[in-house]
Amino acid sequence: MLALRLTRGARPAVQLRRLLVALASAGTGFLLLCTLGHAMGHPEDPSGSLLRLAWCLTPLAATVHLALAVARTDPGTRPRPGLAAIGLGPARLMAVSAATTALSCLLGSMLALLFFLHLRGDLTGMPFDGAAADFLAAGSPLPLPAALTLLALVPVIASVTVALVLRPRDDRPASARREARSYGRFGAYDRTTAREPFGAYGRFRARLGAGEPGDGAKAAPVAVEEERRPGLDDDAALPLGPDHGGALDGTLPAAPEEAPKGLPWGVAVLAAGLAVEAYAHRTAGSTHTPLPAGLSGAPSVLVGWLLTAVGLALAGPGLTHLCGRLLQSTRPGALRLLAGRVLMAEATRIGRPLGVVCAVASGTYAMALLYDPTGPEVGPLTTVGVLLVTGCTLAALLTAAVEAKQARSDTTAALLRLGAPATMLRSAAALRAGALLALFGPLTLVVAELAALPLTP
Repeated sequence: MLALRLTRGARPAVQLRRLLVALASAGTGFLLLCTLGHAMGHPEDPSGSLLRLAWCLTPLAATVHLALAVARTDPGTRPRPGLAAIGLGPARLMAVSAATTALSCLLGSMLALLFFLHLRGDLTGMPFDGAAADFLAAGSPLPLPAALTLLALVPVIASVTVALVLRPRDDRPASARREARSYGRFGAYDRTTAREPFGAYGRFRARLGAGEPGDGAKAAPVAVEEERRPGLDDDAALPLGPDHGGALDGTLPAAPEEAPKGLPWGVAVLAAGLAVEAYAHRTAGSTHTPLPAGLSGAPSVLVGWLLTAVGLALAGPGLTHLCGRLLQSTRPGALRLLAGRVLMAEATRIGRPLGVVCAVASGTYAMALLYDPTGPEVGPLTTVGVLLVTGCTLAALLTAAVEAKQARSDTTAALLRLGAPATMLRSAAALRAGALLALFGPLTLVVAELAALPLTP
């Protein structure tokens, strides 16, 4: 009930993102039901039905990826002060987020079932009644348990994934956790503050100077000063130009101490995938696996494509961090310093969805290169699957960009108070986008060319 109330009271932008999740779930559920219809209409070809079901794993993974990105940006399930006092701690908010994701996916699964029954001719009174009756085996009764099992895949997998990723965790280093769990004075457990010596509260009237009431005593002038952010109060009217990069150092987000650790693993997996594809090209035999759009290739080609996609996803954060570091090289001004520091700080948040987009774009480009106009036409289900995967990955990337914008809202407000013009912030955003496109664009084209090489006649 709480998840339903939070869903109803969200802003229109949040509702739009949840609607995208519902539409993606509907598309994936419809593809799964079409696989069931093919199995019912062709009982003599179980291998073909199993292959169609295996190809539905890609839209399923894309839908779960989008659902996770939307759940991470949901402001209704974000921890806020005071929620723990009414029982909404991190674990409860995680459960609410998983329930909200399940509701959106269930709505999409219901739409998929209604559309499937409508195309079969089981529901009448609307246009295109029974338009795909032959393909969906309208003459056979629909096995309801099998249909419900297929429709439950997206809500269950998406909600479990959201719960696992958003589960509460302690981000402190291991040494800090061990120190915090040590026993303190008088047997106190889980001490989180530094131990104070005996008598610190009464020595030299220290607490009176900090603002505690006393018997007519005046507050000490060397007490706690008002907290001031460096570079904001003293330089409120500081003009920002290309030579004022150093003035921003106290306002910009702190650069990560080390680059994301997935870059070497991503490069290794990507190289392994390309090597597998090259080996499949040299040892091409008579064993071929049907691919969408009438293509065919050896099973090792599919393994190579999968490895290259995983490699790009793993290497995305490291490449994004590298873009930010390159932008700040050779005496950067305020603009390049701002763009580079933001890219380095958001490398993990933006890099992984960007790597997935590059993997999908390289696969789509390779299929477009290999498509033969004189061969079999691209079927409607293949078109739906390609559009679904492409749309989900792009929507996940845009959602991650929205999450990054929300995360640096304090920095943006501080820069505006510092005197930075709004055009400078927009120019920094354009510079970040251009740097990412300059690196990931050629990389996507090279990977696509190498991925299409094993299937080139």
